[in-house]
Amino acid sequence: MSTEDHTLEDREKELANRIQMLEKQLDRLSSRISDEPAPPAAEAVPKPEPPRAKVYSEEDMPELSEEVLGWATRNAVLPRLATVCFLMVIALILRTITDSGLVGKLPGSGIGMGYAAALMIFAWYKYAKESPLAPVFAACGVVLMSSIVVETHAHFKSLPLVPAYLTLMATGFAMAFMSRRFNAFVPISVGVLGMCFAGAAIDYPHPFFPYLSLVLFTANVLGYFAAQLKRCSWLRWSVLIVTMLMILMWGIRLALLLPKGEAIPPELAATWFLPVLALFFLCFIVLSLFGIISGGDRKISRFDFSLPTLNVLWAFTLANHVAGAAHMNVKLLGVIGLLGAVVLLCMTFWCARRGVEGAPGTNTFAFAGGTLLALALPAATGAFAISLPVISLVAITMAIISRVWENGGLRATSYLMNIYACVALALMLRGDGSGATDPLNMLPAGLLAFISIYHYQWCRWWPAPEKSALFDTFDRNDRSAALLLLGGLASGFFMVRIGLSQAMQYIPQQMQRDTFSSGQSVLINVAAIVLIVIAYLRRDKELRNVAVLVTVVGAVKVFLYDLLGVHGLPLVFSIFSFGTAAAIESIALSKWQKQTPKADKEVEEEV
Repeated sequence: MSTEDHTLEDREKELANRIQMLEKQLDRLSSRISDEPAPPAAEAVPKPEPPRAKVYSEEDMPELSEEVLGWATRNAVLPRLATVCFLMVIALILRTITDSGLVGKLPGSGIGMGYAAALMIFAWYKYAKESPLAPVFAACGVVLMSSIVVETHAHFKSLPLVPAYLTLMATGFAMAFMSRRFNAFVPISVGVLGMCFAGAAIDYPHPFFPYLSLVLFTANVLGYFAAQLKRCSWLRWSVLIVTMLMILMWGIRLALLLPKGEAIPPELAATWFLPVLALFFLCFIVLSLFGIISGGDRKISRFDFSLPTLNVLWAFTLANHVAGAAHMNVKLLGVIGLLGAVVLLCMTFWCARRGVEGAPGTNTFAFAGGTLLALALPAATGAFAISLPVISLVAITMAIISRVWENGGLRATSYLMNIYACVALALMLRGDGSGATDPLNMLPAGLLAFISIYHYQWCRWWPAPEKSALFDTFDRNDRSAALLLLGGLASGFFMVRIGLSQAMQYIPQQMQRDTFSSGQSVLINVAAIVLIVIAYLRRDKELRNVAVLVTVVGAVKVFLYDLLGVHGLPLVFSIFSFGTAAAIESIALSKWQKQTPKADKEVEEEV
């Protein structure tokens, strides 16, 4: 037998011995386990103890300084501060060389801009290396570029206006591209802010508004893209406020000069104002729509929700003011506004039908459309009073649609529109002027009273949607609908008041004033009597509360106005009507309180 065969046999024997030993050990272990008693069921699985809060002793308590140092180390605060200081030192050296005359103003400004551009390019390199110092170089580059452009143009007069604006826009676009490339928020945020504020500062308070508008338009668009990287409402609010204030200043200056017939300065560019304003109006609507669409089913930001309505108020009011000062066709502007309101309401339907949970954007554009309708309809018709019932009709239509869509926000918008119409009518018909007593105003007042009261009754027939976060949070029992009833009663009061003023023409002139004041008091007290009777018959607590409120109004009218200013028989009628209302209300309320315990007892017996 060879040596190799002998080795293989030895290995086989060794392996066999090891296997036998392992089998014996396994048998011993299994026998031990079978001999041990089984643990009780309660102790089979020990319950894990709840984690206890670690209690630090005074010696183990972490020091505040350690936490601060840890935070500073994590965020690279000290390296960033040091970098800012060194970059500022270099910038100040360059500025000192320019101020000393060693370098001319224009070459010095070019060197400074080149240095700022180099910082932004180096920021790109640092972002590619994922360095924590990258935001520092980007921010310093933008700040230096913006300040150098403003100072070179305003103080040194060595940089023309168009290249100054183009440099700011190029800086903003470069920072936006850097943010998109590296998914970083700092470059685009500082770029947008620098472009916006530096553009507003150039030639302030007499900038060339068309060029400035182009810069502000670009800043608002880039602000939208910044919001896609990170929800930054503060950035968009800042740019929006600057934009609206600068365009507002443009419009006010035009409105002051146009009626005087004076020569318009070139920087105001009167022919460009309305087209630029229309461009901003469309831009803000589109940006809000894109913000809502890109958000999906997330909650709409306050900026995107508020932007359409603020845009409507700002743009139409300013356009109407300038058009009136320029003696333009305001009715045509009103018709254009009505078309815009129709478009916004159509966008409401589109948002509701696009199949996203919660239908985000529906109430946003409905509120903006209702606001624009309220502003544009009087301008288009030239009759403010007649436009109010139309607004009320649109409101009740919105309420009906809100039930179909189960949208509580749209329902609340319908309340606001109807209440606005009633308040506007009351302000228009207050006092004793010719407009307040014009018999033609009886028709809109009567229509508004009927629609508002029907709107209130409809709300009691159809409660607010159960899934509405707005009503569930702020008005679970839909008590705000009572304002519709109060608005309808006020409109009805002004309608009868106009009729009463016309009837005063048939009595002697010396009695007209007292009789008219007394008649209004009687009217208020009769309304309180009717309301309390209806509330008693229907057991309606809300109507009861409204009746009490109307009675209080009647008391103020009788005892603070009539008792001090009315004399003779009219005063008697005023006090008698209030006394009657108080007596009837007292009887109704006392019976109500007596019947309530009986009703409660009957319910308990039935249970």
